[in-house]
Amino acid sequence: MQEEQVSGTEAIRVVIAEDHALVREGTKELLEKRGIRVIGEASNGEEAVELAQKLQPDLILMDVSMPKLNGIDATKIIKQKHPNIAVLVLSAYDDDQYVFALLQAGAAGYILKDAHADEVVNAVKAVANGESVLAPSIAKKVLSRFTSPSTQPEHPSPVLTDRELDVLRLAAKGESNKAIAQQLHLSPRTVQVHLSNIFNKFGVASRTEAVLHALKLGLIDLSE
Repeated sequence: MQEEQVSGTEAIRVVIAEDHALVREGTKELLEKRGIRVIGEASNGEEAVELAQKLQPDLILMDVSMPKLNGIDATKIIKQKHPNIAVLVLSAYDDDQYVFALLQAGAAGYILKDAHADEVVNAVKAVANGESVLAPSIAKKVLSRFTSPSTQPEHPSPVLTDRELDVLRLAAKGESNKAIAQQLHLSPRTVQVHLSNIFNKFGVASRTEAVLHALKLGLIDLSE
């Protein structure tokens, strides 16, 4: 487990959770070249949980398959204890069991290790800014599952305001907070307030979870 003490900065503060040292080193070098500070490195899930507690990063870049505690369980613990810490999954796996377990655990994004450097950096910046990012193959799985005619709500739908639904529909299309604000003639801060209200009503901690939940309940339709 490695930590780095940094002075005050507006740069995104990231912890990398990855059991392969070479991958950690390469990812750290990539991020720091783009002005993103890597303040800690974890070689297993338990260390990731410890560093989340100790360093309070803006974001944890989380692998799926790690010793001691896998990325799914580590994400669950981190999001339960520190809901403000964003989790972005960087994995070689796109199996349904991993994808949906991690998104339901609270991960705000899921990208694959074959992504280009710019994709990884942009995903880190977007998720740290409160947005959701899914690799194209992952997004396809999500759409396939939640636009299926057999998908029916299991519980009564929480009541969302018309404006909250407007925000959620645009979030489901991958729009940034700034873009949503422009389209709805709101301030970015107001958009964030609406998203926070939606999170509270759904009992979730990220945009991705909120969109998945809304699709499952039939509150939004991505074909609109």
